[in-house]
Amino acid sequence: MTKTYQMNSLIEKMQSPDQDFRFMGLNDLMTEIKQDPQCFLGDETVENKVLKQVLALVEDKISEVKNQAVKCLGQLIKIIRQVQMELVVDKLIEFSGGKDQELRDISALALKTITAELPPDGRVAASACAKLTPKLLAQIQSSDTPSEALVETLAILSILISRFPSHLSASSLTPHPLAVLVPLLSHPRPVVRKRAIVTLSQFITISPPELFSELFTDNVLPYLGPSANIEKQRTTVNLVAAVARHSPSRLAPMLSEIMPGIVKAVQREDDELREGCLQALEILLLRCPAEIGPYVPSIVQVGNQYIKYDPNYSAGDDEDEEMADADDDDEDADLDEYSDDEDTSYKIRRSATKLLAALIGTRPEMLSTIYKDVSPVLISRFGDREETVKLEVWSTYGLLLSQTAVYGGLSQSKEDVTRGKRKRDTETMDVEGGPYSLLKSQVPALSKALLNQLKSQKTSSGTLQAGFGLLYSLLNVLPGSLSSQVASITSTSRRVLSTSPSTSTATLYLNCLSFLALFFATHSPPIFTSSLPSLTPALLKAAGERHPRVASEAFRVFSALLQAVKPVKNADWTEPLYDQAVARLTTHDTDAEVRGCAEECIGDLWICATDVVRSKNGKEWESICRQTGKVDGAVKVIIKVAKEVNVGDAWVNGCMDWILGLLKKSGRPGKSDIFLALEVLIRSYTTGVPSGLPSALISQIKPYLSVSDISLLSQALSTLSVLLELAPSTTFPEVEAHVLSDIYAISRSPLVGGTALDSLLNFYAALVKADKQIATHIVPSLVISVDKVPKAESSPANAARCVAQVVKTDHSVAAGTIAEYSKHVKPSSKAKQSTVVLSLLILGELGRFIDMSPQHDIFTNAIEHFSAEQEDVRSAASFAAGNIAIGNLHQFLPAIVKMVQSDAKKRLLSLHALKEVVTHCSHNQLEGVADILWVPLFENSENSEETTRNVAAACLGKLATTHPSKYLPQLHNRIHDSSPAARATVVAAIRYTFADTAPTYDELLSPLIIDFLSLMGDADLTVRRLALSTLNSAARTKSHLIRDHLSVLLPNLYKETVINKDLIRTVQMGPWTHKVDDGLEARKTAYETMYTLLDTCLHKLDLREFLERVVLGLADDSDEIKVICHMLLFRLSQVAPAAVSQRLDEATPQLEKTMKGATVTKDTVKQDLERAAELQRSALRAVAALSKIGAGVSPKFDAFTEDLKKNSTWGAEFKELIG
Repeated sequence: MTKTYQMNSLIEKMQSPDQDFRFMGLNDLMTEIKQDPQCFLGDETVENKVLKQVLALVEDKISEVKNQAVKCLGQLIKIIRQVQMELVVDKLIEFSGGKDQELRDISALALKTITAELPPDGRVAASACAKLTPKLLAQIQSSDTPSEALVETLAILSILISRFPSHLSASSLTPHPLAVLVPLLSHPRPVVRKRAIVTLSQFITISPPELFSELFTDNVLPYLGPSANIEKQRTTVNLVAAVARHSPSRLAPMLSEIMPGIVKAVQREDDELREGCLQALEILLLRCPAEIGPYVPSIVQVGNQYIKYDPNYSAGDDEDEEMADADDDDEDADLDEYSDDEDTSYKIRRSATKLLAALIGTRPEMLSTIYKDVSPVLISRFGDREETVKLEVWSTYGLLLSQTAVYGGLSQSKEDVTRGKRKRDTETMDVEGGPYSLLKSQVPALSKALLNQLKSQKTSSGTLQAGFGLLYSLLNVLPGSLSSQVASITSTSRRVLSTSPSTSTATLYLNCLSFLALFFATHSPPIFTSSLPSLTPALLKAAGERHPRVASEAFRVFSALLQAVKPVKNADWTEPLYDQAVARLTTHDTDAEVRGCAEECIGDLWICATDVVRSKNGKEWESICRQTGKVDGAVKVIIKVAKEVNVGDAWVNGCMDWILGLLKKSGRPGKSDIFLALEVLIRSYTTGVPSGLPSALISQIKPYLSVSDISLLSQALSTLSVLLELAPSTTFPEVEAHVLSDIYAISRSPLVGGTALDSLLNFYAALVKADKQIATHIVPSLVISVDKVPKAESSPANAARCVAQVVKTDHSVAAGTIAEYSKHVKPSSKAKQSTVVLSLLILGELGRFIDMSPQHDIFTNAIEHFSAEQEDVRSAASFAAGNIAIGNLHQFLPAIVKMVQSDAKKRLLSLHALKEVVTHCSHNQLEGVADILWVPLFENSENSEETTRNVAAACLGKLATTHPSKYLPQLHNRIHDSSPAARATVVAAIRYTFADTAPTYDELLSPLIIDFLSLMGDADLTVRRLALSTLNSAARTKSHLIRDHLSVLLPNLYKETVINKDLIRTVQMGPWTHKVDDGLEARKTAYETMYTLLDTCLHKLDLREFLERVVLGLADDSDEIKVICHMLLFRLSQVAPAAVSQRLDEATPQLEKTMKGATVTKDTVKQDLERAAELQRSALRAVAALSKIGAGVSPKFDAFTEDLKKNSTWGAEFKELIG
């Protein structure tokens, strides 16, 4: 069937007198357009016919047909020619300005559909904007246009300006939209004024500054005065809020003229005006954070005043206290009886609350002030009689707690505190006048006010849910702070849990249970033990609920309770809990999450209430160790119980059989835990490892002894080591017969490193201890395995370490090994190069713990190889010389130092040898030779190339930590040295001192560190880059030393994020020219440092300034910088959502530009497209994260995300990222 025939048949359908035929004709046409956008190509006659018929159906009498015609126009507009598009626009505008209200409405809907469906790029959009905008503006200017049509026209203009700002700014519209829209601010209909305000504020972004200035002078300032007309003042305040939302940069310089008027206007006796003023102040706080600073005290005063605004209810002088305290039942009754349908004062209180929330979210530096001035007022309003206001107050206080957790100064990681990291952060908790101490002092009033609101029988489930959420947030920020409220918590929780959860109350149940789990985990048992008899029956009932999430959470509560009160003695709830958990495990249709929590609870019962469960028959393990379904949680439970409790060898055997069965199954998930369980279970035998276990276990482990999965290899080797340690006689023969050849192959692999290499070395140590005879066979076998494979597939260094481990474990083979491999390094040796390299590495590894001074010629021969032609021989010789020197420093070290001082050709190799000495010597050894090394290292690094200088700096940094009181001042004295190389050495050496994270020399480094880091402002680029890198290391490992000095350090850091055009040079490469940016590495280091500071010093950063640098980085010429900035935005969306959402307008254009991808030219190659795609993917992750916190804040960003969802290339991935 030809397209022409098909279209004609569709036209016939659309002309049918039957409304169903007309509807289906339109529907079929839309389907055809979606399937084949080229269906009209080259056939203007058919295109005209179809278009006229669809436009005719816009006037159809049947509303379903009209709506379908509108949808069809939305598809047609994408594919028709420009002439036809103009016809559509003209016709619809004609309809929209007519007297027929129904036709006017449907044509307005059609225009909205067209503007919303236009593709964002391409000529159609530009042409549509150029054609449509003047006609819409003309319609607004016409005095005959009805109010309803004006509202629709303004809505269409809003769509155009939000979707196509570049097209509208490029066209010269006369008169300018601003001049057309301003008169509508005086329209008699409020609905027109409101719509005009929104549209006008959107057009300000593309308006000339002089027009905006005129608008501001003529239509804003005159109506902010105290005597201005109330109605006019409302419109003006709403206009200010809208402009602040869409064009904050235009409004910011004028705040000094606007703010006094708004602050006075809020005091006028008009509720609608008050609400508008409070909303305007909220938006100004969010959108103009820097410029509004001087007015923050006034805003706090206004917020505190109107959060209490309730003219229709008066309770005398003690209103605040009564509002927060619901103890008086009569008071409650009075409040419940009071009703006034006309009372709108709650809107003002709610707006004031949101204003205070904006202040809290954007001013983390004011936390202490907020706790002093705002927090008591918020607490006093916890009992607001309007539920929506009450919930808003609680939400605002929750935000205050979140800000305290992030910016209050307390370490964000409990693990870090226990390990000793960031120890000084915890001191801020008790600083008088600090956020934590102020919160702590207010907790009694806060908890009393909140729990009084929750204990009432009439409290709704939504309010209870919010209340438990706030209590949970409080305990997260201030653990153990509710010890005085146990009675109220118990009674309220019991009441919530006493009724079965329904669809509407399930979330409340979960919030209550989550809170109780945290409450038990953060309070000492004596505080809540007396309340357990009344609470545990309700918890046991919850554990038996059919709702899977409720039951799971109930088991988690019991796990937290067991851990808190262990060991549990004479508790009447442990046996019912055990029975409930077993019942869940033995039922086949139990939800997976419930099963996992029940298994965890059984594990906690074994650990914390051992006597109770030991008296049972152990049937729970039959259900836990099942053969089907998910078993990850069960394996973890076995590990936990086996580590803590001696259950018995029969239990261990049963678990071992089950674990071995799991090991046979294919698939990677969970194997790591399985190997850990094997190791724990092997160590759990009380009467020794069964004789048949090594054979069975090794046959199962053998497939994992390969480099295809390094982490599992590491665990497999650790398991073999444990077997060799605990059952050497039965394990060794199995290892030797079945897996030793595989392990030789692993030992030479260059892929093995880190933890896997440590496990390999431990294995060899265990193997040699198991049978001393094997050592003489392992060493030659390792060497042969290296010789068997090509150079690219072997790692002589790994093989050498394995040989050294064998010799270290069995010293009896040391002499023979040294004699065997020393002959290959003699000048007369004819050994091949690979053998020489391996021999030097083996001798170096042995020299670390064996004094080779009796065989002095070995050291001399190693030095001779410094002159070898091959790079790998020279490198191995340097390694050997340095490590042999460790065995006898006084004998060998002077020779290396002499070469550093006198032999320029061998200086770099000699420095590498010294680096081996410095790196691997013990602290005591280094202290004895530090003076010998210090001067030669420093002097010979000053005039050297960068590679040599870096090696020397690494040595100096390590030496400085051996005697900091002596060497740190010496480094400090050289920071103003006239030689840039000397300054570079100093700052690089300080960077290497941070590798030692111990706090032993912090007091000596603290007063000097700022002077070292001041080299970020050095005239030499290399020195600046190294100083930036040093700041990065300091921020990562010793952030407490720099936090209080960031105000001095950050200006120099931010300065390095700016592109310096003086550092960009043009290089000629054949017929092409290429730009090289010498400042790129320093700039990249600066942004990496910013990322580190975000993690370790967030509460000391000025986020407005920080974000300014991030936004500028999005436009950097380097893709690497852009990727770091995308990572920064992603992280900021998690830790500082309020701050980053304020800058979305500025970030959006650059993110849009990145998402458009690389411009394809004749010189574009595949790698360029791949790099661009990777950059786009990086931007997409950032946009997805921002979309979760920035929705509704920035219209520009919202429009961008909507376009991304429709994007054919990235839409699906973007939707997946945002969930």
